Amino acid sequence: MEFKQNNRVGDIVSKFPRTADVFHQYNIDYCCGGHRTLNDVCKEQSFNVDDVINTLNKHYQSSTSTSTDWNKAPYRDLIDQILQAHHAFLNQNLPIISEQVKTILRVHGQNHPELMKVYQLFHTLKADMDMHLIKEETTQYPAIEKYLESNQTSDLDNAIQVIDELEDEHEDVGSILKTLRSITNGFNAPDDACETFINTYKNLETLEKNTFTHIHLENNILFPRLKNEI
Repeated sequence: MEFKQNNRVGDIVSKFPRTADVFHQYNIDYCCGGHRTLNDVCKEQSFNVDDVINTLNKHYQSSTSTSTDWNKAPYRDLIDQILQAHHAFLNQNLPIISEQVKTILRVHGQNHPELMKVYQLFHTLKADMDMHLIKEETTQYPAIEKYLESNQTSDLDNAIQVIDELEDEHEDVGSILKTLRSITNGFNAPDDACETFINTYKNLETLEKNTFTHIHLENNILFPRLKNEI
């Protein structure tokens, strides 16, 4: 496999999921920005595109494990993956991170005023994600299940009509995560940070990675597959 400058980053991760590790390394958005080419992304972020391609090729060649091709997997398997690997993660970890963010603001906020912004951004994201998960689980996924059972165009339309709204919400969440990364210095805790401070930033970074993969599975795989059913 040789990756090319005109490959779209979302397509790369769709076909070779483990390349997401490389994009995380370079802080390249492959979910909301998955429609962009490698060349465009590298120009925007001042990366040498050949260096990124070489890293992708080395990563691909060194990876011997296989991954599920979600472009071909049954819809129910794809949705189950989103629910188990991502919705469950958020339901478990958002409340934990909420308490951690509150704690470090109270303890370290006087010396680190950026923590007030971290607190505000995180809780905006949490509220948005809570509503987003409910919308997916009560509206879109049941509509997809109904379509799979009936094979009726009207049921497919119900599954598709919410996509634009969900994609807009993904964009908002992605923007918040990018701002959090910026104001936390790439989720690197300051020198005077306590263990809770350090763990909070680590958990925020894990949240970012999990959410980007979540959005990627929907924006770049689930939603296009549904639209192609028409």
